Amino acid sequence: MKKLQIITLGISLLALAACSKKGDKVIVSVPLLQVGKPISNAATLPAGTYKGTMLTGQTYTVGGDITINAGDTLLIQKGVKINMTNGANFIVNGDLISLGTKDAPVTITDPRRTKTTGASVVGQDSAYAGGWGGIYASGTSKLVVLKWTHLDFGGAKLKALPFPNANSLKVNAEFVLYFMNPTGVFIMEDSWIYGSPDDATRFYGGYYNIMRNTMEKCGSNGGDGFNAKGSSVGNMAYNLIIGGATNGTKTASDGTTAGECQFTMYNNTYVNDGFRNNGIFGARSGSVEIENNSRALVYNNLIVDCDFGVRIAGGPGGAKVYLADTLTNTTGPIFKTAYGYNYYYADNAAMAGQFVPTNVAQPVVTHPQTTDIPNMAAFLGASYTFGFVYDGSSLVGKNNPQFVNYSLPAAANFWLTQASVDGYNFRLTAASPAAGKGTTTAFTPITTGIPIDPNFGSSGITAPGKDIGCYQLDGTGNQH
Repeated sequence: MKKLQIITLGISLLALAACSKKGDKVIVSVPLLQVGKPISNAATLPAGTYKGTMLTGQTYTVGGDITINAGDTLLIQKGVKINMTNGANFIVNGDLISLGTKDAPVTITDPRRTKTTGASVVGQDSAYAGGWGGIYASGTSKLVVLKWTHLDFGGAKLKALPFPNANSLKVNAEFVLYFMNPTGVFIMEDSWIYGSPDDATRFYGGYYNIMRNTMEKCGSNGGDGFNAKGSSVGNMAYNLIIGGATNGTKTASDGTTAGECQFTMYNNTYVNDGFRNNGIFGARSGSVEIENNSRALVYNNLIVDCDFGVRIAGGPGGAKVYLADTLTNTTGPIFKTAYGYNYYYADNAAMAGQFVPTNVAQPVVTHPQTTDIPNMAAFLGASYTFGFVYDGSSLVGKNNPQFVNYSLPAAANFWLTQASVDGYNFRLTAASPAAGKGTTTAFTPITTGIPIDPNFGSSGITAPGKDIGCYQLDGTGNQH
């Protein structure tokens, strides 16, 4: 880790009295971390190489790609707003650290775009068009940290390859986040992604903690939310993912020979996902997808009006072979894919008939679980063969999770166009049937390779919660 300069902006120590007396209080301000020299916001930042610190509360305008050289660090202090123009990107060959806070988040956006509420339709909503580019981290990037950071209207097409030998990266790629160092660390906590034309993220190796984030309107006519590939290992937990084109969270061991992709996916809330996929119906999921020899532990997730439930892909389909690893393996941290304690709600029979995904486009190996709500093992019976079509019409409208502010049953086709949080509140009421129904003992989160540090690592790996979904009744979990 680099040697860092820590400074205090303003007065670092305020004493209320010169002498100590009973009841006196000493207030010590929290120093803001600074790396290298401050970066001026006096003029538009042209394309070029940058290192140092963007200072708290300042607004910066970026006119071209910001490149961070290998060995250098760009740090963004709390409350910074960055207006990205001309489809600019962050090209990260070194380290990028964005340290927003709950009271003063960092915002990276396209200043031409404004968020909209209500019905969201591709071709009419600029969230799906791509405004600024993305954060593209190469194989020499050791660390990317995003805390309390808004990433709005990203995904403009790449005009040129930012670095060579990048998996699945080509001119016209439209991702918001890309990371590929198999020994690097990627932390995204308490942050937001609003809008993307394609996959919001592509991860091809490294160690990840993706926790307590909110994702809205990601993917236009296809595209996943958190899409981990290669030898990526880590956690995706306590995320709220609404209105995604295809999968909310996904693992696949594509693009590497370095090892299998392995993730825990727990206590996430998925709402209205999977309805903008212009590919073959059933070739992708609408909530959770595990495929291509990847391994995952999938527990305590709340899946509401999504095209498919937890989908463990298990056979050939089209030109691509999907094979999720459900066998016991000798290398960890996950030795075998496992799942349970997931909660489903659907407003039509098509969705209810895919709580346990069926062989619509290719074979799947998702087994009905007795711990799920509804109990799909009991509903389908002992004679059910995984992958077979079943009639889920009797499950429609059952097990309303009772959100604080989101009406269910939803109006007809409401799930097709409501893709952002708006004024809704997806926390559970105290009377919710999802309260207390999760497991806290069936699995443990991954800690391998994930540093714990307030600035240069995870702020803390939140353990599984007893309430299903990303919001916990005790106030823990997602903080948005």
